[in-house]
Amino acid sequence: MTYTGFRAYDRNLAARQATQVQDPNAAWSAQEEHWILIETLLQGTYGIRKKHRRYLPQEPREQDDAYDNRLARSVLAPYYVRLERMLAGMLTRKPVRLDDVTDIVREQLFDVDLQGNDLNIFTYELARKVVRYGHDGVLVDFPSGDDEYQNITDAGSLRPYWCSYVPRDILGWRFELVNGAQRLTQLRLMERVVVPDGDYGEKYVEQVRVLTPGAYELHRRDDEKSDFTIVAEGTTSLDYIPFAVAYSNRVGLLESRPPLEDIAELNLKAYQIQSDLDNMLHISAVPMLAFFGFPSSAEEVSAGPGEAIAFPAEGKAEYIEPSGRSFEAQYRRLEQLEAQINQLGLSAVLGQKLTAETAEAKRIDRSQGDSTMMVIAQQMQDLIDNCLQFHADFLGLPQAGSSYVNRDFLGARLEPAEITALLQTYTAGVISQKTLLDQLAQGEVLGDDFDVEEELEATQAGGLIEMGGPEAIGAEDVVGEEIPADGQ
Repeated sequence: MTYTGFRAYDRNLAARQATQVQDPNAAWSAQEEHWILIETLLQGTYGIRKKHRRYLPQEPREQDDAYDNRLARSVLAPYYVRLERMLAGMLTRKPVRLDDVTDIVREQLFDVDLQGNDLNIFTYELARKVVRYGHDGVLVDFPSGDDEYQNITDAGSLRPYWCSYVPRDILGWRFELVNGAQRLTQLRLMERVVVPDGDYGEKYVEQVRVLTPGAYELHRRDDEKSDFTIVAEGTTSLDYIPFAVAYSNRVGLLESRPPLEDIAELNLKAYQIQSDLDNMLHISAVPMLAFFGFPSSAEEVSAGPGEAIAFPAEGKAEYIEPSGRSFEAQYRRLEQLEAQINQLGLSAVLGQKLTAETAEAKRIDRSQGDSTMMVIAQQMQDLIDNCLQFHADFLGLPQAGSSYVNRDFLGARLEPAEITALLQTYTAGVISQKTLLDQLAQGEVLGDDFDVEEELEATQAGGLIEMGGPEAIGAEDVVGEEIPADGQ
């Protein structure tokens, strides 16, 4: 069957069968068509120009040279990329909080991926991928040290590390139900490693990591035969696959859809309309000299400040230029697209509009949008908790600890009246000192570097009493009024 037009670029029209280790499964193929545009937008103007006619169609009767000139003048506005960064930044605007995590694990999380990234930077990049694709996975691995194909630099790196895999690199999976829960029994991950090439060069080599409970295999592509052959295999100390997943728009196990796909389409539309507008402005920028009543059989005529033209009695010449009324429609259309992108990106995800609305409508909209971001934050937190458990299991630690991912996406500093109300509630014995400090820290009163646990230990070591009981001082003393010398 022959397809024409845009569908000619669709590579998933026929179902794929996974017969080789590097072949993706059917769920992967169903998702791929949703990634292609977004991955192109991430490459910016350079990336979308490389796809030329796929995303910027050539008009009928448009000459190739004219199209190439129009393509070279077309620039992609980074609406999608900025929105993705903004949402991930809102999710990680406060550091990930770790509770009951041992010192050895905390120390290793300062270089969580053996590439110099701490947990907060790793979480930010992970959040971008979750927003971009709809889900992302993290493998906690422990290199054995005797395998030359492991991504380790020295013996000091022989400890658990976290590695992120986007859905494009998750080729296939199998699972079974164990006690009512889905458990992975096989996982195939595509990797690209750098290996030496000659005396000074290097090259990228593809390999597929096949994981089963307690074992692994590495299949590397043979440059001569283009086949994948096993280059390493071994066992692990865990009886399960240490792989955790976070979703933002889940469809099934390890299957999702990009939540910002509609915004990506609008970004493409804005690129096409901007290209049309820039092309029209370029063509109409120079007025055209027209002759009326001049013989068509006349030779080519030139006009300049030092030249004169003889016309017949009824002939004349004048410059023709567009009135510009048609450009206004293009400008308005671009403004509409920008407004749609803002509304989809902010109101649909964050529950906020850039236009005026009633307080009740704003509360309803905010609760709906926040629930979407809350799901992403909870998913990210669950992923980190699972990875902490995997990390502790590799080290044989009895306690894994837990994490807390920020839910305060926009930030709202507590007002003085709210601070006073908290202090009064605390001195009345309704809440504890820890709850008070937690609320003040979350309200951005105490600063990001403030550690509640350290502060509690410091006050207890200094002999200060736990406020909030019968011996507590009054709220007026907490807010700064002077205490008499006799204590009355």
